[in-house]
Amino acid sequence: MANLFDTWVKRPKPNPNAQLRLFCFPYAGGSASLFRAWADLLPPEVEVCAIQLPGREDRFREAPFTHLAPLVQILAQNLQPALNLPFAFFGHSMGALISFELARQLRQQKQPLPLHLFLSGRRAPDRSDRNPNLHTLPQSEFLAELKHLNGTPAPVLENAELLQLLLPRLRADFSVCGTYHYREEAPLDCAMSVFYGAQDPFEICDLMEGWRRQTRAAFSLQTFPGDHFFLQTSQGPLLKAIAHQLHQSLHPPAFLTHDYPV
Repeated sequence: MANLFDTWVKRPKPNPNAQLRLFCFPYAGGSASLFRAWADLLPPEVEVCAIQLPGREDRFREAPFTHLAPLVQILAQNLQPALNLPFAFFGHSMGALISFELARQLRQQKQPLPLHLFLSGRRAPDRSDRNPNLHTLPQSEFLAELKHLNGTPAPVLENAELLQLLLPRLRADFSVCGTYHYREEAPLDCAMSVFYGAQDPFEICDLMEGWRRQTRAAFSLQTFPGDHFFLQTSQGPLLKAIAHQLHQSLHPPAFLTHDYPV
């Protein structure tokens, strides 16, 4: 499994005694390093496994994916050896979409499913993308949208050389989101926790609430201070909420784990 972890999965703190793996999927333009600190902030029984998509950091020379379906198919194939422990998915924005469709892909292949889906900063999948043509905009308009999203540091946007390296990845990731087409399927059996930023002008409560119909299991909707990138500014409260749910997944109440005579 070493090659798998070296390529697709980065483990900031490998944990041979882990009881659960939390696979973390980044937002558009993001990389595995976004989740580096999480291993020290979540319970010791959780192993953080950050997904490293092609086209970033140590995979910089690989072509990024531009459509979701082939990405999900290869993820399902390459993550399979690591699904030998209970696991959960966390995804923010584009990562939430990947997490959801990957869970559906695993179900289709009759593979183990996540105990819990943490879906952050992304409207329900049957709601239209805010700007599906973002990846096709001329550079000046594309940069204006990046500034509006407030997720790319100003020094990066002002560095022409760095931008030339970053823009192809960003366009590819926004293409993954913009070309996505929701397919009606039965709800998942995974519990879902949906998170969003109170000051996010794009992913508002009404749009997030729609995730509820995608699960037959427990559902919760929680807001945090901050804009679309609240996972950075409200990291502590967010990880506390995730840790609580993971504990519940690993240690369900006794009345849920025992059979009783009818």
